[in-house]
Amino acid sequence: MSTSPPDFSGHDNDRTGQTRPSGRARLPDTTDPWLALRAHTSARIGLGRVGNAMRTLSFLELRTAHALARDAVHHPLDVEALRRRTEATGAGTPVHVTSRAGDRSTYLSRPDLGRLPGDLTGIPREAADIGVVLCDGLSPGALERHGPPLLEALRQEMDQGLSWAQPVIATQARVALADHIGAWQRVTTTVVLIGERPGLSVPESLGIYVTHCPRPGRSDAERNCVSNIHPPEGLGYARAARITAAVVRRARALGKSGVHLKDTTRDPHQVERD
Repeated sequence: MSTSPPDFSGHDNDRTGQTRPSGRARLPDTTDPWLALRAHTSARIGLGRVGNAMRTLSFLELRTAHALARDAVHHPLDVEALRRRTEATGAGTPVHVTSRAGDRSTYLSRPDLGRLPGDLTGIPREAADIGVVLCDGLSPGALERHGPPLLEALRQEMDQGLSWAQPVIATQARVALADHIGAWQRVTTTVVLIGERPGLSVPESLGIYVTHCPRPGRSDAERNCVSNIHPPEGLGYARAARITAAVVRRARALGKSGVHLKDTTRDPHQVERD
């Protein structure tokens, strides 16, 4: 039996001392060219395949992400806990309202009902510069996790001379529901914090929508959006608050929001007109 050490060179020496291919399998190449790129994104890139199929590990990871996204949509909002954490930011005691979608199943199948209010009579009608509506949207967990700290950052970043209406928590809610709430409150600008549609990489991400002079019938083109707020991977609270404050300032100066404003992300304090 040979006692020579294993040869991993992939070549054998022939009788003349020259090397030739051995025919033995080389060691697998462990260098993954996608590894460096994956460090910069949570997107599924360079997954590879086995034959014509996805690798088993990648397939199981995809199924897990899909299950997490579905759970995020159906996660019930803990309204009382959110109310306490929101009040702790100094924004006041929130009022809870619901849309006309009576339950989650109706909310998902009837988006139009999620845009219409139930009963708003419990909300004080006191005119203010800023109205804040915290909506569960399609990811209530995102609102629970990111809503209060983001609201605190917004209040620190906004102009100190602005008046704030009593905050509102809205459940089974879509963005346009805040148009009704803002018109009822008689606020100048509505800032909506809402759970974004879960993705296969991020199940809990928050978005902000700014609407100047809110009223029923406003279109999405009349709003500005700051999205993908989920530190540490996504946009952080402080930067999201700076961008939002700049948008609100410019909207108040122009007397309108939406496509008339453009966020220059290189400098969030500069918001230029198209």
